[in-house]
Amino acid sequence: MTLGAKRMKIFNYKRVPYAEIRAFSVHILTASGSFLAFLGVLAAAEKDFVAMFWWLAAALFVDGIDGPIARRVRVKEVLPNWSGDTLDNIIDYVTYVLLPAFALYQSGMIGEPWSFLAGGAIVVSSAIYYADMGMKTDEYFFSGFPVVWNMVIFTLFVVGAGELTASIVVLISVVLTFLPIHFLHPVRVKRLRPLNLAIFFVWSGFGVYALLHGFETPSWVKLGVSLSGLYLYFIGAVLQLFPTLGRAE
Repeated sequence: MTLGAKRMKIFNYKRVPYAEIRAFSVHILTASGSFLAFLGVLAAAEKDFVAMFWWLAAALFVDGIDGPIARRVRVKEVLPNWSGDTLDNIIDYVTYVLLPAFALYQSGMIGEPWSFLAGGAIVVSSAIYYADMGMKTDEYFFSGFPVVWNMVIFTLFVVGAGELTASIVVLISVVLTFLPIHFLHPVRVKRLRPLNLAIFFVWSGFGVYALLHGFETPSWVKLGVSLSGLYLYFIGAVLQLFPTLGRAE
């Protein structure tokens, strides 16, 4: 063995443990979303929905950064026996589905026993959706409502939706979970991406304002959240209906 080969062997021996620790730390970052969700459960149990949605916002931030970090440090290559996708789906189900459904039930927004039944419909339909291997199209649209109940329930809280409005929104979203209608992924879908991201950030900005004011928001904030939310909800179907819209010439 040449001197260069020996040095390379020593170098690789020293790098592998560090690479594994670094990769596993990304899994820990992803898993921290479950603790944020737990804190959200505690807040929702006390009907402190402002605090609950702050914890959900923190979980959404973690969900947004862990994927790029994982790809950068090549987690799948370094730790092939640990599934980041499975871990991510578990955390997503808790933060995107279970906790918002619990908040809907705790708030009694739809009344009794309908809030309980609505929460049950949300968690069951979403569990089935997560088992769908074809939930994303080639263009990274979601096929069917992508169970982003954290955004839907949050919007209902911001606008102070009544029982009828909340019931209709929940019912339509549950039904659309099983229909082949496209829904937007604001980051991964290339068509109209700058506009889609801008609208998403507008919606987020209104949402932060509403949280900072404890959901005691003026009508212009409610209108802004509603319009931007409706755009994000329906733009996927619009782009599906008009397949040339937003494509580069």
